[in-house]
Amino acid sequence: MSKQTAVRIPDETFERLQALAAQTGRTATYYIREAIETHLEDLEDTYLAEQTLERLRRGEERTYTLNEVERDLGLAD
Repeated sequence: MSKQTAVRIPDETFERLQALAAQTGRTATYYIREAIETHLEDLEDTYLAEQTLERLRRGEERTYTLNEVERDLGLAD
């Protein structure tokens, strides 16, 4: 199932999108979907990293040394 949404973009971006679609024979919708799918995971990762960093700064998270991780996973020499 898919959902429909509306997005406002600057005129220049719209014109570039239309030109790309015309040159490639694909639809503007295709490129909008591709852009969202390509960058959504990066945005989610960035947000998660920012949340984790904030928890670290507040002392709610801790870091582990490589030696600790290897020891805990049974990988230590």
